[in-house]
Amino acid sequence: MIKVEFLGPIAKAPMEMEAATLADVAQKLKEESELASWLDKCAVALNDTMVNDLNTALKDGDRVSILPPVCGG
Repeated sequence: MIKVEFLGPIAKAPMEMEAATLADVAQKLKEESELASWLDKCAVALNDTMVNDLNTALKDGDRVSILPPVCGG
């Protein structure tokens, strides 16, 4: 089981799911209408390390963070 957390303005409670890769996570998240519009804009971190390969393998206890774009100065 992995944990998926949503940061910033996404404002969705963390969720747990079974997933072998980040591609599995993306597929499951795209099924939720309130998340689908965010996914193409967001960065992803796996256990606090930025990743961009959807083929990245996941293991039990991993934490996936969905990071929306932000403005700053």
